[in-house]
Amino acid sequence: MTYTPPTDFTDRPIAILGAGTLGRRIALTFATRGGRVHLYDVNEDSLNDAADFLSAEVPKLVAQRGSGSTAASIEYFTDLGGAVDNAWYVVESVPEIQSLKIDVLGRLDEITEPDAIIGTNSSSYRSSELIDKVTHPERVLNTHYGQPPELLQVELMTDGTTDERIFDLLEKELSKHGFVTAVARKESIGFIVNRVWAAIKRESVAVVAEGVSTPAEFDKLWVASGFGSVGIFRMLDKVGLDVALDIEENYIQHFPYIPTGSRDLLKAYVDAGKLGVKSGEGFYDDYRT
Repeated sequence: MTYTPPTDFTDRPIAILGAGTLGRRIALTFATRGGRVHLYDVNEDSLNDAADFLSAEVPKLVAQRGSGSTAASIEYFTDLGGAVDNAWYVVESVPEIQSLKIDVLGRLDEITEPDAIIGTNSSSYRSSELIDKVTHPERVLNTHYGQPPELLQVELMTDGTTDERIFDLLEKELSKHGFVTAVARKESIGFIVNRVWAAIKRESVAVVAEGVSTPAEFDKLWVASGFGSVGIFRMLDKVGLDVALDIEENYIQHFPYIPTGSRDLLKAYVDAGKLGVKSGEGFYDDYRT
């Protein structure tokens, strides 16, 4: 059957799978121009936390964006079928585990509408590595988000057979929600900006792993040097050190020449249960309330 991209968006939801740190932020940004947003997670506690976050943050972001911005209707699901029912665009934002993503994308290919666009928010895997169980790869692609609403970049990348019309469609629709999109011209481990960011993270953690500096000292210098308003280690704590570890493991798998010192330090923190903001302690220990 020939694939035809969706054309009717008005009464169809956008579905985000995964209510963690990034999934809920993607949902937040999509929830500022009316319409419907579905947020799914297998963990009810995570979903409840996300609901609390969104109920507090959506009104703020709507007010910040001003004229033309209005809150969407947000629904929460632990049932995957209900979450993706009639969705025109589904964003997979589950943990960075290849086998899990392969299973999720395969299931989505089975149960979503035939015209639905399926995007994986994988931070390091190419979508071509995740479509083993997908029958219709022409509607699957990487749609990798930053940390919205502060960081609004989205990198789009083909799985090798993605229908070219999807890129134009998503660039147009995502821009309505404030996202800045760019299309990777060919498949790339780490996409565009994320590939460079991975190298920055790796060297930053290496400086601490080698005992040259501490997270707090490094961040103080990073901000003072004008590289950003937030330090690298604060950002890693916000993303989640378990997520950062999964990403680094994948880079090492593809590029075995990469030094492993940064990976080893991340693993030590994760093994100790220090995941960053989500656990109350990571490189910094001041997240507990």
